[in-house]
Amino acid sequence: MTFRLRAMRAFALLVGFFLMGVVLLAAMAVLDWLVLTKLYSARAAWVEGGLLTVTFLLAVAILRGMFAFLRAGRLPPVTDAVAVTPQDQPELWEQIRAAAEATGQQPPDELYLVTEVNAGVAEQSRWLGLLPGRRRMFLGLPLLAGLTPAQLRAVLVHEFGHVSNLDTRLGAVTMRGRTALIHTVEAFRDGSTHFHYLIGVLYVGYARMFLRTTQSVARHQELAADRMAARHAGRDATASALRALPVLASAYAHYLETYASMGGSQETEEGAGGVAGTDGAEAAGQALPPVGEVYGGFRRLLAARTGEGLTALAAGQRPPRPHPYDSHPPLAERIALIEELPTDAERDPHSNTPHQPTPALALLRDTDHVFAALEARTLPPAVAQLPRKSWDELTMARAIADAESWSRPLQVAVARTLRSAEQKAEQKAEQTTEQKTDGPAPVRRGTTPSGPLNPANTPRTPNSPLPGLEETLDAFDRGLLWMEVADRMPKPYQAARLIGPSARNFIRPRIFDGLAGLIHLRLAESGQAQPDIAWSGRPGLVLPDSWEKGMDDALDAAVADTPDTAPLRALLAAPHPLAKAT
Repeated sequence: MTFRLRAMRAFALLVGFFLMGVVLLAAMAVLDWLVLTKLYSARAAWVEGGLLTVTFLLAVAILRGMFAFLRAGRLPPVTDAVAVTPQDQPELWEQIRAAAEATGQQPPDELYLVTEVNAGVAEQSRWLGLLPGRRRMFLGLPLLAGLTPAQLRAVLVHEFGHVSNLDTRLGAVTMRGRTALIHTVEAFRDGSTHFHYLIGVLYVGYARMFLRTTQSVARHQELAADRMAARHAGRDATASALRALPVLASAYAHYLETYASMGGSQETEEGAGGVAGTDGAEAAGQALPPVGEVYGGFRRLLAARTGEGLTALAAGQRPPRPHPYDSHPPLAERIALIEELPTDAERDPHSNTPHQPTPALALLRDTDHVFAALEARTLPPAVAQLPRKSWDELTMARAIADAESWSRPLQVAVARTLRSAEQKAEQKAEQTTEQKTDGPAPVRRGTTPSGPLNPANTPRTPNSPLPGLEETLDAFDRGLLWMEVADRMPKPYQAARLIGPSARNFIRPRIFDGLAGLIHLRLAESGQAQPDIAWSGRPGLVLPDSWEKGMDDALDAAVADTPDTAPLRALLAAPHPLAKAT
């Protein structure tokens, strides 16, 4: 079957989706007429009344679905994007107009800049897409930051190809129809009554049949849009743009999680998914990057990382599971088909497209203002009111918070060990006093016959401050690490049964991290550690060279089977020049 015939079949099925509601309404109207005129009986009036009520509720559900289908092409208000006019950004609009002209389409009436690594064209169509309407384009600022102008041109041409009549006008109608059907099915699923669900079963079944039938038409439209992009923007630019999209998506997700959300509490980030989704931001210590840097900082990450560095962020990540009715063919297949096309030189020997290493973001005027405006439109009010801090301040605050989270389990375990040892010493002293009333003076709380358990020589209570680095090392020196401290470290249920070397090897990395956290806190408080935003790596602290070289070995010695804290104490006592961030 040719593409034209498949498109005509898809259009007929699309009309049938609407007519199904008309037929059902007509059938129920006939049934109600028969009940009222032919089958009415005074003895069974309650039965007829119930039947009429049911048909009325079903009719309401059907009308709701038909209304949703007719409204599927309407464009909703945009509240989470920045509207851009040709007067605001003439260079960007020039690129968009050129892409629209290349596909034989009218340029969009509205342009919005969004926060996603995405681009798209939406059209307010009417009558199953036969009548075009107002057109709206969305462009992600992260996309502009990561693509060259040539790659952006390929993306724009491809997006206009979705709504263009590449082989037949019904091809574009089919694409719009798929969107309308999905919108209608969602309306039925959101219904609050069983009647909505009952009618929805019919429409969902029909929609699935339509989506399966039109899958080949939709994929043909996607591949045709790819060919059009390659023809007008260049084969190499189109293929490289397709390769760049998943890499940019992974890099942007990494940026939001690692950098943009750096000033939020860990609980908020884990529960809300980063800055853009943060709510309940009254927690102490939360802050935002400088104005315009919540999304704009992504530019710095892209500038600091090479192609291999960006690709590494996507390494090991599984591609998102495609929707069963996704119109996009697999990315590898699309790239392979594009690379089978003639090269740019073969297609046009006179073309001399220069290499454009600058990002497409250079097409924007006053980029900082655009990023700031996007923050104002997208950040929740509670988040937007948070204080702003520099990247260095955010890095230092995050490093301290991380160090505290690493060290706290070890500090709690040491505190409980010391408190237990004090209690045992007191009990032993009391027993000795009772047995020998004429013996030595009673041992004071917080001490043993051989000396104090803590430097302050004060009894330890559950409300006492957690032990510091020196107290922790003292506990290690007294042989408490593997005798008691390790047993009090938190561990999963499965690991609680481990004993001997297996238990030590399991808990040793956590003790190592706890000591490292205490050292980071000490160096940060003394000014010997400096923040490093590390756009090409991971943000953290830069330690003095002596610590960078000797810290791991000293920590290994401190958490060995026979702990030796001397190397660590030597590093603590030695003078160190201030670290400098690179």
